[in-house]
Amino acid sequence: MKIQQQDIIESIANALQYISYYHSPDFIQAMTNAYEKETHKTAKNAIAQILINSKMAAIGQRPLCQDTGIVNVFVEVGMDITWEADLSLEEMINEGVRQAFTNIKNPLRASIVEDPLFARRNTKDNTPAVIHMKVVKGDKLDFIVAAKGCGSENKAKFTVLQPDDNVSDWIIKTIPTMGAGWCPPGVIGIGVGGTAEKAMLMAKQSLMEPIDITEVAQKSNPTNIERMRLELMDKINNLGIGAQGLGGLTTVLDVKIKDYPTHAASQAVAMIPNCAATRHLHFSMNGSGIADLPVVDMSMYPKLEIDYSQYQKIDLNTLTKLQMNDWQVGDTLLLSGTIITGRDAAHKRLNEMINNGEGLPKGVNFDNKFIYYVGPVDAVGDEVIGSAGPTTATRMDKFTDMMLENTGILGMIGKAERGESTIQSIKKHNASYLIAVGGAAYLISKSIKKAKKIAFKEMGMEAIYEFEVKDMPVTVAVDSQGENIHAIFKNLSNT
Repeated sequence: MKIQQQDIIESIANALQYISYYHSPDFIQAMTNAYEKETHKTAKNAIAQILINSKMAAIGQRPLCQDTGIVNVFVEVGMDITWEADLSLEEMINEGVRQAFTNIKNPLRASIVEDPLFARRNTKDNTPAVIHMKVVKGDKLDFIVAAKGCGSENKAKFTVLQPDDNVSDWIIKTIPTMGAGWCPPGVIGIGVGGTAEKAMLMAKQSLMEPIDITEVAQKSNPTNIERMRLELMDKINNLGIGAQGLGGLTTVLDVKIKDYPTHAASQAVAMIPNCAATRHLHFSMNGSGIADLPVVDMSMYPKLEIDYSQYQKIDLNTLTKLQMNDWQVGDTLLLSGTIITGRDAAHKRLNEMINNGEGLPKGVNFDNKFIYYVGPVDAVGDEVIGSAGPTTATRMDKFTDMMLENTGILGMIGKAERGESTIQSIKKHNASYLIAVGGAAYLISKSIKKAKKIAFKEMGMEAIYEFEVKDMPVTVAVDSQGENIHAIFKNLSNT
């Protein structure tokens, strides 16, 4: 049988749609185990939100996370394959990506920009994918299709150690430098050996394997690499970083390691995390048609509800800095009222306008409001907005002084830790920094009751929105006195 061009295109498109809203069963089981054993209240609440969000996204068939990722495809091509195709395999894969991300029933956020050094123009359809091909024996195609969010991708680490250096020591020292922007709990992938690019590729490939650390722990005679995985798992979780960097028992759900022969004078080591929206799917094609995708058993989800009794209700439309003085780190809040959004490109434009004496764009009023770092998925049907979880706040640190001094904002909402100078600026201006749970984007979107673009509409997901929210769940991460819930990262870096 011949491999048909349209079958490949449809299989890629179907796989990307599937992983946008379905977690794999091994991830759900690992997260459920983490939830059940967690004793830290704030971290347990974050894990609960991720699990609830996962079930909601599966039912609604809408994205688990607003960052629907850069597409990674690993494909093994059988040497005996025959083709019925006009396009190259790379072109077929990218056409599948294009169709998946522009699907009118579930449009996915286009995040890919071309001319990355200069214009950084959005390609509008999330192409091109990052594709790795390997020719093997046989007459079939084996695919791994993944969508990698940049909250985790940006935390990738690489080094070349001396041959007798301890790899585990480097990993434990480096994990805290990744902060919480990769949205733990997740999986850590490690590649050792080969060359620089081979180590990075192995680290990425390892993330595509099932979560199986529990089975490994039950082995009577584990391999050296399996023992290393178990030891690293314990050491990383004992750092106390925890879910979303809030502390607690589970930072990683599994540690994966791949190795490859290397030069006697070298020891290349790469480390890449996968976030709480881990998305990958494996399938094969032999010419018999479109790939069959796994049937989802909805009974795998635990029965969870958010305990709103532990939250304090906040009216953003009447909130004052005096009231904010009563907030302490770790307090959980339900926000209702008006918030304004803005991400990297919007902050850059605002900074330029303020420095040029133009002031804020027409229709944008930050006075006594919070800015939410988010680039949402477009709405479909009767939705107000698509999935709208937080982006990594650390990237906005360089703009924080400018925003606090020139816009009248009360504070910021995002995910992950802030830098020390930003914390001091928050304290100086008697502001606050709140975190929403990364990995709970669809759940958060249901608290947004109205949404409209009010500036920079041409920038797509980077546009500034005005949201009206009702009971949006957040946690105080930096209070007006400069206390910081993520101080653990600073403490760990000093040990």
